[in-house]
Amino acid sequence: MTFPRKSARLRIRLDGQQVSVAAGSSVAAALAARPPSNSRVSVSGERRAAFCGMGVCHECRVLIDGHLRLACQTRCREGMQVDTVLERGYETRDAIAPDNPVDHDSHCDLLIIGAGPAGMAAALAAGPSGRAIVLVDDNPAAGGQIWRDGPGTTLPAPARRLREHIARHVNIKLLCETRVVGLAGLPGKPALMLEDTRRGWAQHYGALILCTGARELLLPFPGWTLPGVTGAGGLQALAKSGVPLRGQRIVIAGTGPLLLAAAHSARKAGARVVRIAEQADWRTLLRFACRLPRWPGKAMQAAALFSPHLRSASHVLEATGDGRVQQVRLSRADGEEQIACHRLACGFGLVPNTKLGQMLGCELDAHQGLRVDDMQQTSVAGVFAAGECTGIGGNERARVQGAMAGHAAVGELTQAARLIPDLAHWQGFAMALRGHFALHPSLLSLARPDTLICRCEDVPHAALVACQSWIDAKLHTRCGMGACQGRICGAATQALYGWQPAPPRHLLAPARVDTLAGLASHSQFPD
Repeated sequence: MTFPRKSARLRIRLDGQQVSVAAGSSVAAALAARPPSNSRVSVSGERRAAFCGMGVCHECRVLIDGHLRLACQTRCREGMQVDTVLERGYETRDAIAPDNPVDHDSHCDLLIIGAGPAGMAAALAAGPSGRAIVLVDDNPAAGGQIWRDGPGTTLPAPARRLREHIARHVNIKLLCETRVVGLAGLPGKPALMLEDTRRGWAQHYGALILCTGARELLLPFPGWTLPGVTGAGGLQALAKSGVPLRGQRIVIAGTGPLLLAAAHSARKAGARVVRIAEQADWRTLLRFACRLPRWPGKAMQAAALFSPHLRSASHVLEATGDGRVQQVRLSRADGEEQIACHRLACGFGLVPNTKLGQMLGCELDAHQGLRVDDMQQTSVAGVFAAGECTGIGGNERARVQGAMAGHAAVGELTQAARLIPDLAHWQGFAMALRGHFALHPSLLSLARPDTLICRCEDVPHAALVACQSWIDAKLHTRCGMGACQGRICGAATQALYGWQPAPPRHLLAPARVDTLAGLASHSQFPD
């Protein structure tokens, strides 16, 4: 996909007022550019704004041309009408969509969910077989989170090449701004329920490759729901999509290499990164650095991203402000510090996106990723997995796994086996990440009794401490029952309380009523 020149502008209507935005910007960028920058008011009356930046948290849900959408996942178009959602019961606002037909007869040989590095590599490996391939992603363009593009970034050469190669294959159909909302198959006729901005349909397939990536682990702390507080990867995604950061003071906290990458993106957008608080101590960071020469590209990348504002053995304690974040309090090895800021970005590592795989019956491994064999096949026959959904390890590992899965899914096992040594090389990097950035126990005790754990339904820590499990919490509170369907609070409660969230049974995300009704009327929806 080609972006307009960066100087181009277009006009949209935002809450009834006409505003000018840069072409290619996300709706979240348009919201962030106006005061106040919130996109909704929570069930308890708090102002909320874009948080994850990746379509996970649903904090930025708005009405676009009368239909419910996520601002961070939607690109501005000339004449678009955007209304911020200010009341509960928003789900019904998108139920009436007479212009959204349901297509009940879509078939392919190979369906790939996720068009990031793993998904694109899988499609290109399987492409020469001549099979009919459908590649699905909920972003406006292929590339995943790591190669997300927009007016605030330049797409890397490897991503451009992969997009160009996919476009040359007439048997690969790329469906962007399309999401999986649930299961739709019958026994012996597997299918997934898909939705784009116009319609919903059952996509039948012969084989399936899951390249669903990962999301940030976002741990609760006092003030984490204030507008201006985002995930570290969320800040990076929002910067790429055009959210204005120039001149802003930004604090980044958490753990792992993503903190440095987020700081780099913020600086490129004109922000002033005043602190990078890494919870790991210097000894741990030095041990990790000493292992990097095994992967020269990673070593060069780390050297290029290093910042003098990095502090080790430091973590967030609290964010404060009047209506949005204005100050952050940090713990340091020698005490505490308080820093004035416009934004706080926190990331505590990544969590594999396994919900779809679990819905299909796929087993998890010891590290909570989808378990795969030497050919990337999951525990379910005909279902393969590649990339971060099988464990966190970087885009190089994801591309190798994707290529292996693509070959294996079309029966080219010899070609897949040739890539096993490459995978072993990058699997070593994944193990190094896991071994050096484990969470310190102090990060699991930041929440106060009134700190909200479930952001969708505003369920506080005090309401959950007496619960015995995820199911118990859902029975006695509304934790995990909001728009994000537990994607944020599920991982948080697993870290805080040791709960194992149960996977959804049929629906993966909120769906339009006309999609559900259409599929049910054609007996495509499971009992």
